[in-house]
Amino acid sequence: MRIGAFELIDELPSFQDLHVISMLRPWIDVGNVGTIALNKLEKHFGAKELGRLARPGTFFDFSRYRPIVRNMGGKRSLTIPNSIINYAIRDDGPDLLFFHILEPQSFGEDYTDAILEVLDSLKITRYIRIGGMYDAVPHTRPILVTGSAQGSVKDKLKDLIDLKSSTYQGPTSIVNLVSDGINERGIDNISLMAHLPQYVQLEEDFAGACSLLEVLCKICDLPPELANPKKGRQQYRELNAEIQRNQGLKALIQRLEIHYDSKTSFDGEDSEAKLSPEVEKFLREMGERFDKN
Repeated sequence: MRIGAFELIDELPSFQDLHVISMLRPWIDVGNVGTIALNKLEKHFGAKELGRLARPGTFFDFSRYRPIVRNMGGKRSLTIPNSIINYAIRDDGPDLLFFHILEPQSFGEDYTDAILEVLDSLKITRYIRIGGMYDAVPHTRPILVTGSAQGSVKDKLKDLIDLKSSTYQGPTSIVNLVSDGINERGIDNISLMAHLPQYVQLEEDFAGACSLLEVLCKICDLPPELANPKKGRQQYRELNAEIQRNQGLKALIQRLEIHYDSKTSFDGEDSEAKLSPEVEKFLREMGERFDKN
């Protein structure tokens, strides 16, 4: 079945209270936290493919996203990068749509319109985008998850994450037009962001993915055991052993801990004002170094 730029399966399931969980690559998926979280949910619920772009080359530059050739059973097969939609039907709780979105290089407005056209046809009731970013935070403290929300879900999220109105100004993704379209339709719209330690930069940050899953489990009424912290704890324990041999990094982490604790110790107060001038100066200098790198 063709819906706009997407080719979907011929017989669409009858969805009930359909929640979309999406992630955008490569723009906001540091540590692959969004990918890990989505893959874990798909595996747990036995997700099946609903559809993908019929002609991905319309939107993607294949010198940026390389097709992959594999040998399978003596035969060569070519996998072309695509934005893929998977789904899971649940006996209890909302049905789930997992949307793996690639950043487009061409016809960005048509691309976001095509995504919204599919979501409209499926009559979704909630849209959630997850991801990760690097921040001036220590690995010795719980991973912070911040976000924004529009719609009836906003009050529920207040007790789960640090809801913030973005003050960011600068380059962004054209895929943000999808969120704008969701808001215009009056559909619950949630954005979740895990804040990962800048100095670590793990290829797969399981602690960050676990933090996202903890919030998702509460929002979508999912089994809490999906957010298993075991792998993340092991990763960070191994990191501790390396840090003990680096006095400069140990000092940096101590300052990050001061900053983190000051931000999380005051409920509803402007904790930034309580930082010492020395710590504020350090954070500014560290941010400048990160920007240069």
